Amino acid sequence: MASVYLDSCIVIYLIEGPSELHEAVAQVIARVAESISVSELTRLECRVGPMRDGDEPLLAQYDRFFSLPTIVRVPIAADVFETATRLRATHGIRTPDALHLAAAIVGGCDEFWTNDNRLAQAAGRHIEVRAPFE
Repeated sequence: MASVYLDSCIVIYLIEGPSELHEAVAQVIARVAESISVSELTRLECRVGPMRDGDEPLLAQYDRFFSLPTIVRVPIAADVFETATRLRATHGIRTPDALHLAAAIVGGCDEFWTNDNRLAQAAGRHIEVRAPFE
């Protein structure tokens, strides 16, 4: 079992994705994830759409997910920003991607789940980057 950091896109698939994506992610989480980690950046990115659209039921689904006692919140503190700065400078990835990846690395996660395969090169040997439904 692995400690897994979920990129925002994976949480979105889990909460509001088409049933086949939702099921694929949920099954893999149940099968391989010992613990699930996110950051406040994940929460922010997931909640923007429902808040902008005034979709209170969907916003409530996200709030329930992020308040689950099984979800580990990795703080985005100075060490995460330092790691993100190095990742961004070295690999040219976008700031939010660098922050997510850095939070996963600093948070001690084994895997970073995303649909953005470009982040694997930036992760190097620090953490395994994978799409959970491949």
